[in-house]
Amino acid sequence: MEKKNNSLWTVLQMLVETPGPSGSEHVIREKIKAEIQEHADEIYTDALGNLIARKGTLKEGGKRIMISAHIDEIGLMVTHVDDNGFARFMPIGGISPLTCLGGRVLFMNGTQGVIGMERLEKDEHPELAKLFIDTGATSRADSKIGVGDVCGFERPFLDLGKRMVAKSMDDRVAAAIAMEALKEVRPVANELYFVFSVQEEVGIRGAITAAYGVDPEVGLAVDVTRTGDTPLGVKMEVALGNGPAIKVRDSSFIADPRVVKWMVNEAKAQKLPYQMEVLEAGGTDGAAMQRTRAGVPAGCLSIPCRYIHSPSEMVDRDDVENSVKLLVGLLGKPVSLG
Repeated sequence: MEKKNNSLWTVLQMLVETPGPSGSEHVIREKIKAEIQEHADEIYTDALGNLIARKGTLKEGGKRIMISAHIDEIGLMVTHVDDNGFARFMPIGGISPLTCLGGRVLFMNGTQGVIGMERLEKDEHPELAKLFIDTGATSRADSKIGVGDVCGFERPFLDLGKRMVAKSMDDRVAAAIAMEALKEVRPVANELYFVFSVQEEVGIRGAITAAYGVDPEVGLAVDVTRTGDTPLGVKMEVALGNGPAIKVRDSSFIADPRVVKWMVNEAKAQKLPYQMEVLEAGGTDGAAMQRTRAGVPAGCLSIPCRYIHSPSEMVDRDDVENSVKLLVGLLGKPVSLG
């Protein structure tokens, strides 16, 4: 058991420390492929760049199930480099200027830099348009980056014991959970399609095309969700350490009540702690799966996460392990949504 857990955490650290903003997922995709290829019956990459791993063969009483965890992260794209080598940028996904100032970034070509601002007046809030990236270049000609180059935040994985912090827990922790479930699950009748989707942060684009291609009978997103357990924070029931969250709704979709019941029943059967999630803002790949073709019953397994869309996102070790157990239990037996 300890060996398996060490493997999970090693994989998680590898994932969060690998760069891969939306549209530039090629490096993280290859690392995931190398980790899971021995555990899948078929593995391929579709035209948009989603990595899709099939396990099991559809049998009587089973379902074709799509499990989607996105592998892109929020980042920045260069829009202009001035004569002094400073780069202006636009966001890739939901970026707050409050979490940018002084942050360090890593470009896909290996160039590193820091986000700066010339001057911040008293009581002034930073705006993305007033920030720039300083890579140490002294001129435009000296710059190793140019228009269209992309970067993500650069932060090391931080193990705080029961809690873990990294710059892209959203959604690499879900990818790690899906990878572990893929390794462990023994499908009885279901045909499982594990999709490591791209471009979620810019409009759940990868899951749209992947769901159309897979044509699932049941869809299950795996993603992080915010918490309501910090001082003066948002009011919601989800808290770190209280178990995986079963989504009821977010701003992108309302989970199918049959899928919600299926997930709750499995958590109860395993005696796992779980939480019900109602998220007022934010969306997941569940919305893409639900609306594909003629419609799909879809839900979402959510991992509680503090400080989402910042360079330091925090998850709980027990929540991660229990999410793996819940997902394996859901996928390893015939599905009834009656």
